[in-house]
Amino acid sequence: MSTTRQQPPSAEALLLDGTTVTVRPLRPGDHEAVRCLHADRMSPGNQRLRFFAMSERAPSETADRLCATAHEGFLALGAVAADGLPEQELLGVVEYEVDDKRPTVAEMAVAVADDRHHQGVATLLIEHLLHAARGRGVHAFEADALTDNRAVHKVFADLGLRVERRVQGSETRVVVPLDENDEHYLATVDDRGRFADLASLVPLLQPRSVAVVGASRRAESVGHAVLLKIRHGRFTGRLWAVNAHAESVADVPCYATVAQLPDVPDLAVLAVPAARVGAVAEECGQAGVRALVVLTAGLDRPQSRDLLAACRRHSMRMVGPNCLGIAVTDPAISLDAQFGTVSAAPGCAGVAVQSGGVGIALLEHLNALRIGISSFVSLGDKYDVSGNDLLQWWERDGRTDLAILHLESFGSPRAFSRTARRVSRSMPVLTVDAGRSAAGRRGAASHTSAAATPTVTRRALFAQAGITATRGIGELVEAAALLHAQPLPGAGGRVAVVSNAAGMGVLAADACDDAGLAVPELPLNLVRELLDVLPQGAKAANPVDTTPAIEPGQLVAAVDLLVSSGSVDAVLLCLAPTGLAADPLRDLRAAPGRRSWLAEPPSGEREVDGIDQEGAEALVEAFLTEHPDGGWLDPPTASRLLHCYGLPLGDSTWTTSERDAVVAATALAPAGHQNRVVLKAYWPGQVHKSEVGAVRTGLLGRDQVRLAHQDFVRRFGNRLAGVLVQPMAAPGTELFAGMVQDEVFGPLVTFGMGGTATDLLDGRSARLAPLSEADIHTLLTTPQGSPLLFGYRGAPPVDLGILEDLLARLSRMACDLPQLTDVDLNPLIAGRAGITCVDAQLRLEPREIPDPYLRRLRRIPGPRG
Repeated sequence: MSTTRQQPPSAEALLLDGTTVTVRPLRPGDHEAVRCLHADRMSPGNQRLRFFAMSERAPSETADRLCATAHEGFLALGAVAADGLPEQELLGVVEYEVDDKRPTVAEMAVAVADDRHHQGVATLLIEHLLHAARGRGVHAFEADALTDNRAVHKVFADLGLRVERRVQGSETRVVVPLDENDEHYLATVDDRGRFADLASLVPLLQPRSVAVVGASRRAESVGHAVLLKIRHGRFTGRLWAVNAHAESVADVPCYATVAQLPDVPDLAVLAVPAARVGAVAEECGQAGVRALVVLTAGLDRPQSRDLLAACRRHSMRMVGPNCLGIAVTDPAISLDAQFGTVSAAPGCAGVAVQSGGVGIALLEHLNALRIGISSFVSLGDKYDVSGNDLLQWWERDGRTDLAILHLESFGSPRAFSRTARRVSRSMPVLTVDAGRSAAGRRGAASHTSAAATPTVTRRALFAQAGITATRGIGELVEAAALLHAQPLPGAGGRVAVVSNAAGMGVLAADACDDAGLAVPELPLNLVRELLDVLPQGAKAANPVDTTPAIEPGQLVAAVDLLVSSGSVDAVLLCLAPTGLAADPLRDLRAAPGRRSWLAEPPSGEREVDGIDQEGAEALVEAFLTEHPDGGWLDPPTASRLLHCYGLPLGDSTWTTSERDAVVAATALAPAGHQNRVVLKAYWPGQVHKSEVGAVRTGLLGRDQVRLAHQDFVRRFGNRLAGVLVQPMAAPGTELFAGMVQDEVFGPLVTFGMGGTATDLLDGRSARLAPLSEADIHTLLTTPQGSPLLFGYRGAPPVDLGILEDLLARLSRMACDLPQLTDVDLNPLIAGRAGITCVDAQLRLEPREIPDPYLRRLRRIPGPRG
């Protein structure tokens, strides 16, 4: 797509040591900082490597070029520490300029201050420059470097992209193709982001010293309660209180301000009024604090902005605001900095919640089950640290083997999905599907000051990432207990129920059936073996009734027989009086689901050929130039866009007059043939043709076509933009495929039964793009009508290979074209001759091109509006 003059927005991101910098376009006011960077903060040796020779004028000339007014084909970015403060520091710069003769190739250069080497500054800058360049139509970077400039050659080598080098004496020409689908590059960027993220979380989750700011002497206050819990929990580091009106609180020494503390704390816990939060956070940052837990609730939008801006300026990671606190049970730390009534017992579960009440309930249950906690984080309004951060921490902390999340909103679901897919391979990740109902979504949004996630997209995310989603806290705890204490069952989902009370066994068998598990009849030889070890009167059908007279040794022998038989994949033991509750066995569903997901090897995105991405991008740009606010594509434009991705649109002719419609119908159904045609009236903004009588089917001959067209003109008048003429589709199975572009989650591909009943029947499944081979398989086998695809009651089966290819192409189109917000291919007619799209509706809107791999922290909340 052609270049754009719009400057990229500023973005905060983490360096490799966990500190925060702002990456932004350079501006005229940066001239002195850029000159100083090249003249005073680079050694003579590094100046030679940058400019190829020593020159007193080079720093000033470079500043002139980089800080000039923005112009086409050129971009310069800077990495700034403490952006927004008078003493802000420029760490490094990067630039590109497009070659006039080769508009898709740009010359680039990068420079970093000597005292900022080895922190990942150059790499971060290049990543952001690369993202901006791709959006402006640049396909390759080129750079000249001295052959002995090992540092810059290492930067290029470590990018993760293919690098071509041509040595020309003392200089080397470096060429870097900007392949946006390079899996190695995306994985490398992910690794760099994870490394930086973990480094930034150390002061929060492994603090050596803590200060509680707002620790009151009033026993009923939040600050007092947290200070007591930290002290009683025997925190191994140094602990201070900040209170201008006391010398000590709960036998902990007090200081009037953070600046007066004897040393800089790693972590500050804030329990101060909302009006003071921003100023206290700024005070902490200026003192050198690296992490905050903000317990305070009720911040308005300006107060929220001040709080997060202070954290960004001073490289502080933050939990909260409006949170319960955190707890880390590692004996080397023993930090219990939360004001709930329950303390976390040491264990192996990492827990992250947004609701404090839910957090207290989980702590109680996990303690009672002796699972315990490795670390507990109450995220609250989740301005900064998120579930994604904590998954990455638990993956590497060496103490967590079970991740439990209760999240009511997602800040970056695509990043979360990538992390969860990886972490789920090494440990169970469990969550509650919170906000399933409309009322629940409203409650979640109002409770956490964040937008709740649509149900269908959230469930697609959970399924694709291997997350075990439960329907409530009770079911979550049951699933956690099962996955923590029991091995996974076999892949078949066959369960043997063993009980010492017949009624209890019946209830258990019914519950298994409700959960989608099989309770099969046992083989006759196994029944005989069981009866030989069970008491008189026992029954060895499934469920197995042991009778109340069962002895421990007999029970062990029976269970051993079942486990070793190979006839079942799991044994469910139900013994009175501590047997089933009123709703038994909900947790049992979690184990087969996780077993099936783990058994399925990770699969990549399905490849498709014959794609004309450049043609599609040109079409999108032309449409949005003519329609700046976006809109639905007319049939000819929609047809051309689908053709760019090889999607199977049926024969059709676009006409703008009665005569043209008759000519088109005659060509599609020549005289003497019984082929019938369809006429479809179209006007801008039209969505459901059938509901407004804009479709006439089964037309035979010129007269019927002429009369139908005249009827359209009479009823729709000046609205009518044209009429589409199509041959009648051969009989077949009616299907639906579509896509909607979610602002947060990205493209969601849907598939199911089609036709006019699509909106009435719950027969669709959904997956987030890009689709893997496994995702496509799930889409085809999940809908309620899927038996129709495989040949139902004598009907011919659908060609699944063609359907798989169609979904892969739809996924690729959705990922390539973020401006494509809606696609509705309905119906798709699947018959003996293949698959034909009878009707298609597509919508384009101007949208910023997202890059889910671009390293950046969450943006500061905007003004209330």
